[in-house]
Amino acid sequence: MSRFGSYGLPLFPVVVWGGMFIVMAGALHHVDAVHLTAVRYVVAAAVLAAVLAATAGRRAFRTEGRLAEVVVLGVVGIAGFNLLVNIALGYTAPQNGALMVALTPLLTVLVRWVRDRVRPSLATVALMVVALAGVGLVITHGHPTDLGEIGSGDLMAFLGVVGWAVYTHGAGRFADWGSLRFSTLTQIVGAAVTVLVALVADLTGVTHLPTLAAFGADAWQIGYIALLSSVLAVLAWNVAIRKLGAPNAALFMKLVPVVTFAIQIARGYRPVPAEIVGAALTVAALVATNVLARRATARATAGVRGVPVPARQPVPTRQSVSTP
Repeated sequence: MSRFGSYGLPLFPVVVWGGMFIVMAGALHHVDAVHLTAVRYVVAAAVLAAVLAATAGRRAFRTEGRLAEVVVLGVVGIAGFNLLVNIALGYTAPQNGALMVALTPLLTVLVRWVRDRVRPSLATVALMVVALAGVGLVITHGHPTDLGEIGSGDLMAFLGVVGWAVYTHGAGRFADWGSLRFSTLTQIVGAAVTVLVALVADLTGVTHLPTLAAFGADAWQIGYIALLSSVLAVLAWNVAIRKLGAPNAALFMKLVPVVTFAIQIARGYRPVPAEIVGAALTVAALVATNVLARRATARATAGVRGVPVPARQPVPTRQSVSTP
């Protein structure tokens, strides 16, 4: 594949995920977030399970003594993240949700610090502050003094992304499984948990099972978030990782909130200048963080091999990059 083709490949999932937040927000007019999430992952998990069975066989569904970890990551990273973010979209703007999700790499650094005692560099911490400041500008529409009035939707989205950061960090411990296998097994767990949450919510009267007409009204939205976003985009992303390497592919994830903002603007939303500045600050900080990580990896690789690595040479890696 040509260089242009290789770098064009990850743009497909980036555009899909950028539009996903807007599509989900629209779908909530007919189906509540709990049932929408459950249907999404029942469909996605079924399709991914079929693909895994066809490509790797039944043995790929064995957890090899790691069932507890798979369950925890599926509950926190799939069910928890998506339920919280989907519910949050009923109370906050899609672009806010996309920007929160873009913070995953920075939050993953903090998770690694807490769990593995790997302290981030001072430069990384400074970039975290810049990124969070950018998010604050977007959420408060350029009025940082209004941070105390951040809505429940923004807080729920942030908590959901913390869960996704835990999932992203955990995915690194399953590199020997491959992205498809890990994604499929954790999505099966997530599907089961979201269905259970929906049943409990219905039985307690918190929610009510939507009618077939309501699901029908959201048919194309469900197809988008389940098939296009959770299956096709994920598979394309996995191919992009193999072609480009995780560090190079991860740079494209920074474009997700940019795509969401662009779609919203095309639909008539008019952001204030401070929102644009905030989004630009966040994306720039995330890109800078990625560049620092790549350089650190290059230095570590050079130290192990005893061979100097050119500053601009991409370093191959087998580490998976988790996706929405």
